Amino acid sequence: MIKGSEIRKADHPIEPFLIDRWSPRAMSGEEISEEERWAPSSFNAQQWRALYARRGTEHWQTFFDLVVDANKVWAKNAAVLIVFISRKFFDYNDEPSVTHSYDAGAAWENFALQGFHQGLVVHGMEGFDYDRARKELRIPDEFQVEAMAAVGRPGPKESLPEKLQARENPNDRRKLSGSIFEGPFQAGK
Repeated sequence: MIKGSEIRKADHPIEPFLIDRWSPRAMSGEEISEEERWAPSSFNAQQWRALYARRGTEHWQTFFDLVVDANKVWAKNAAVLIVFISRKFFDYNDEPSVTHSYDAGAAWENFALQGFHQGLVVHGMEGFDYDRARKELRIPDEFQVEAMAAVGRPGPKESLPEKLQARENPNDRRKLSGSIFEGPFQAGK
């Protein structure tokens, strides 16, 4: 698998794995074992949840059918499809959890980094039907559907349609100066 550092250069010194992890699409279709994931959360509440289907199981087709057609052409070779959701209220007092999406994002990133560390392809996506996911996966109203991911073992980029093969490289990132500002929000940057 190509490392992001072969293309990306950080503005400042950071851990190499943060540069090297990226989201390829080419997967082999091989199975992967189930692993436990850890992520931080507000009040240690773990507001996030992950619903998943492994290839070849009774739930695979339900999850796969949620994916938009443009993503199906590569997600069909994933070993696992995952839908990340977050509970909008704390379990312990049923008060609103303002940071539930933030916690789900932290869980996703830790999941993606751990998968990368294990040599897996971990590709997050918003290209799926959120309303159908809620209905078909029986997600209660107190949860927000956040995102979906496809996970699998790396595969040859030739397994992708030609137009995706050309994009099967880590992309560059916006300079930090375009995302991080001291003081109030600065429009137009």
